Amino acid sequence: MKKIYGKLLLALFLAIIASSSVFSSNWNNFNNNWRFIKGNPENAQSVNFDDSAWENVTLPHDWAITGPFNEEENGNTGKLPWKGEGWYRKSFTLNSEDQGKVVYVKFDGVMSSPQIFVNGKLAGKWDYGYSTFYVDISDFVNYGIKNSIAVYVDNRKHDSRWYPGAGIYRKVEMMVTEKVHEEIWGTYITTPVVTQSYAEMRVLSNVKNTGSEDKKVTVEAVLVSPEGIEIKSATSKERTVAAGSVIQFANWITVTRPQMWDVENPVLYTLQTNVKIDGKIIDSNETPFGFRTFEFTADDGFHLNGRRLQLRGINLHHDHGPLGAAFNKRSMERKLEIMKTMGCNAIRTSHNICAPELIELCDKMGLLVFNEAFDKYDNKADIFEDTDFYEFGERVIKNFVMRDRNNPSVFIWSVGNEMGDIQGNANFGLERLAAMLGFVKKYDITRPVTMACDQDKNVHWRHFDYYDVHAWNYSQRWEPARELDPSKSVIISESASTLSTRGFYELPLPEKPTDFTKSNQVSSYDLHAPSWAEVCDDDFMWQENDKYIAGEFVWTGFDYLGEPTPYFTSRSSYFGIVDLCGIPKDRYYLYQSYWRPGKDLIHILPHWKWEGHEGEIVPVFVYTNGDEAELFLNGKSLGKQSKKPKSDISTERYRLMWRDVVYEPGELKAVAYKAGKIIGEKVVRTAGEPYTLKLTPDRNQLEATGEDLSFILVEAYDKNGNICPLADDMINFEIKGPGEIAGVGNGNPQSHEPFVATYRKLFNGKAMLIIKTIENKPGKINVEASAEGVKSAEVSLFSKK
Repeated sequence: MKKIYGKLLLALFLAIIASSSVFSSNWNNFNNNWRFIKGNPENAQSVNFDDSAWENVTLPHDWAITGPFNEEENGNTGKLPWKGEGWYRKSFTLNSEDQGKVVYVKFDGVMSSPQIFVNGKLAGKWDYGYSTFYVDISDFVNYGIKNSIAVYVDNRKHDSRWYPGAGIYRKVEMMVTEKVHEEIWGTYITTPVVTQSYAEMRVLSNVKNTGSEDKKVTVEAVLVSPEGIEIKSATSKERTVAAGSVIQFANWITVTRPQMWDVENPVLYTLQTNVKIDGKIIDSNETPFGFRTFEFTADDGFHLNGRRLQLRGINLHHDHGPLGAAFNKRSMERKLEIMKTMGCNAIRTSHNICAPELIELCDKMGLLVFNEAFDKYDNKADIFEDTDFYEFGERVIKNFVMRDRNNPSVFIWSVGNEMGDIQGNANFGLERLAAMLGFVKKYDITRPVTMACDQDKNVHWRHFDYYDVHAWNYSQRWEPARELDPSKSVIISESASTLSTRGFYELPLPEKPTDFTKSNQVSSYDLHAPSWAEVCDDDFMWQENDKYIAGEFVWTGFDYLGEPTPYFTSRSSYFGIVDLCGIPKDRYYLYQSYWRPGKDLIHILPHWKWEGHEGEIVPVFVYTNGDEAELFLNGKSLGKQSKKPKSDISTERYRLMWRDVVYEPGELKAVAYKAGKIIGEKVVRTAGEPYTLKLTPDRNQLEATGEDLSFILVEAYDKNGNICPLADDMINFEIKGPGEIAGVGNGNPQSHEPFVATYRKLFNGKAMLIIKTIENKPGKINVEASAEGVKSAEVSLFSKK
């Protein structure tokens, strides 16, 4: 293949090394006081360039999320203006006493192809927009006086099947360290033996010497318990680290009766590595990790810590709905909380390297991670015609694997998704696959590697011989591969793709999943799917029938910007189990009823406000963990329905359906039973006109960090306290105190209202207001929502330092 890089460019890339989510006392926040402009003004990298007219921004920053929407654009990438060029600039000063030390700047994600200039000179370049990287800027900085850093971003050649965002959309950090220091991500912890009685730890530590003199070094490894107590330590033999070299040190630690990391009990230990010269610590890093065992079996799926665990996973794109691609830890934490409450125990990072905070949150919350690097090996990965594929592959995979290989939540690596050229061996496809898999194994030997496949007609190429686990998307396409190689377990890497719009229902019910109407919305009876996929009940049934299936990853947990199948006039998807704002759709409760059978649940759909349909058939579905339920309309029994676990029609196994209910306004009630005992009841009533608004924040107590968020659900209710399921009132917001509006939304894929505004229309009775704190400004935040002809609502939040 052609090489894009000449000697100078290659040298610049070599300066950009794998970054680390390892906690180090030397990493400092570098997100504040940046200036931004969209476009490419001449000489914007120059030290004396006048950027006073540029926009003041705090990173992470997505330049496109504020819009405006372009309604004429195809909806695949969200109709937002993400393509283009942009510049970021910032000044900073280094202490004079740090003269001679090493200075790194780390970027967790820049979309895309950034060039980093320090004091007017090019210090480094990168390409892949989803990859973490860092730059050694030691040779470009001054000490005791002001320095300038400028970042040029150009994503015009980037391609995407969803909204990628734009700009420096993840955090930036700076580290000043000694010339002899642990290489970034230089710690590699493996546990070759883990039993109930003891575990063996192998700790490999890479130490780098950027100085001009050889140094004699030892590395101490200190194990800290989940309670913060030092348990054991080990010290390596002293070794000489030659000038300009990297040496690997080894330590072994035996741990008695380790506490096991598990999805139900995510226990984290910490390893502290101390680099010493003459007995003095010159560099110290902390690495959270966990003890656990896992195994994919040929015929019994996935085992974690010696027991079978069905993977109940979801696919998660990287955007944050109304907040865009700019990463926010609280937003991601909330997403994971919503999914975990549903019964989810695993996340697939579809289809790109995620922010490191996502992995850290999964470690802490007990969620397994199917860690994926790429969608396709083309310009969606910023691989262009003149890219050296193999140089690119190792450089990016090294960053990817070294960053995440100590995280206990990561249980499998994926090198790509639905790559037709690889599956069909076009353009040396199998050779490129072998290379990518080899790069992963070079940096981590402890986890299986796979790729997500969709072309069952290409299984004769036996690409599965190259990787460890069958991973297939949709419609039992794994069956030919499983027949050819039954020694491997199967993951349904994308399941369902069921489509729906929250709170929207259409009659009559569809005869087949692809019966879409001209409404530009998809009925929430959960019976629709695209031609290549299926309704979620099918995947439940297939997994029950075949125990070799380790589990599923639903497409998708959340609606996301872009890819609005089947209506490309929309700007966001219909696939989510919850909508773009995180408001559950009906399907959420179907998954919860199946994934959490021990939690009593009754959910009725649709709403019961069908003015003009009196005397007509309005089917009623009930989702419950119970075995059966009885339905009542205005006190009259409409009979019992029972689940049919032997049925070949999947919906009959997992749903209770009354298909011939004749609509009359009033009260609809379901009473659910399990093993003959009542487990609860649910009532839905016909609502009147909107009378009052209600605000429900997910959190009232916030931190004055400038990043903390409160997601406030906005709803309309009638005089009798019934939610108004069709309300579409325009809501106006007023904020008083140390807070500001970070975003607004309502889950309507057709809406082109801006995401940053002081107003939002209700969509099917609901909307979402997102409030952000202001850094170092604590106090009471008063939020008021008002609408014409409806009683307003208020709520108070409290921001503290």
